[in-house]
Amino acid sequence: MNLTNETYTIFIHTKSATEKYYRDKQGWLKISTRGRKFRATAEQVLNHLLPALAGIKPNVNVTVEHHDK
Repeated sequence: MNLTNETYTIFIHTKSATEKYYRDKQGWLKISTRGRKFRATAEQVLNHLLPALAGIKPNVNVTVEHHDK
């Protein structure tokens, strides 16, 4: 089982939106609710993820999917 960053997809859900984060060969990529793609650093991903995990932002859920390549 491969447990590297490339095998996970992170979803951040709000009431009306879902953002998707995953890592490819070039780095982290964010897919917005509208389907637009943005490059992100690991720090930017954590800045979006940690407040949701800490419960600071109400009505925000995080799910993570694992997939082997």
